[in-house]
Amino acid sequence: MQSCWFGDVEAGQCTPFTGDAAACARRVREIHISMDPFVPLDWQQAVSCGVCRDRAEYLALLQKVCIAGSEQAVREQYAAKDVELLQMVRTLDEIDTVTNVLSERVADWYQIRHPSFSRKYRRTPAHVLVKSISERNRERGGGALGKVATEITCLADARTALAKEVSARACEVMPNTSALIGGLVAARLLSHAGGLKKLSRLPASAIQVLGARTALFAHIRTHAPAPKHGIIFQHRRVHNAPREVRGKVARVLAGKLAIAARLDYYRGCAVPVFLDDAQARIDRAGTTDGEGKEQ
Repeated sequence: MQSCWFGDVEAGQCTPFTGDAAACARRVREIHISMDPFVPLDWQQAVSCGVCRDRAEYLALLQKVCIAGSEQAVREQYAAKDVELLQMVRTLDEIDTVTNVLSERVADWYQIRHPSFSRKYRRTPAHVLVKSISERNRERGGGALGKVATEITCLADARTALAKEVSARACEVMPNTSALIGGLVAARLLSHAGGLKKLSRLPASAIQVLGARTALFAHIRTHAPAPKHGIIFQHRRVHNAPREVRGKVARVLAGKLAIAARLDYYRGCAVPVFLDDAQARIDRAGTTDGEGKEQ
């Protein structure tokens, strides 16, 4: 028997499938056909099956089925638990970029109004200066400059609230990965990988340098030293490790993260036994007395 979207063909007899376009789309996804005895179908078989009257009607029905299938696929894609987290962390990174650029612009604007002020001499960070300008604007009004500084301060407050929500959501979506490196760093790994499914399929070596694209291409083009870590450098276990074992810690941590991502994708819950063993293994890797030797 040969199954197709409009019915089943067996011994020259066709049994039409009764259902709307959405049902036909679901049927298409459930059909599994071996390619050895497969014979391509044409619209005339659909006519003989009684599904349509001519080629134009066949193409119109097929178009409806294809659209219904696409809608189902899009709906399932956006129903994934990591989709919203992916957008949240990307929004967080965009806010960081916009805030930094605007803060520098306001600082330059302030220097034009107050030539005696020297940021280089006072070493005042741009975000501190923006906060000071915003406070002055609330007290006695600072014109356009003060209003812009106030908006930047509000954006920074929104960024803080979003960061807390991203961390909390990452702990729900990626419980094992978040337990190892924290919610924010785990969410950024997810963002750079393009989703939890893609992250779970990456090898440990790729996770280790994820986010170090510039350094990696510099190594390829100019033979600069190869990067030993990317985003995971933000985790305290890596950046607080002694320099001589920092690469080892990053390698061990990346190996455990590769396992954690798979557990998050396929199980979706924390695994205490794995987490305890991983934490102990990473701690041993951070020592300089040889106890962290690879097993």
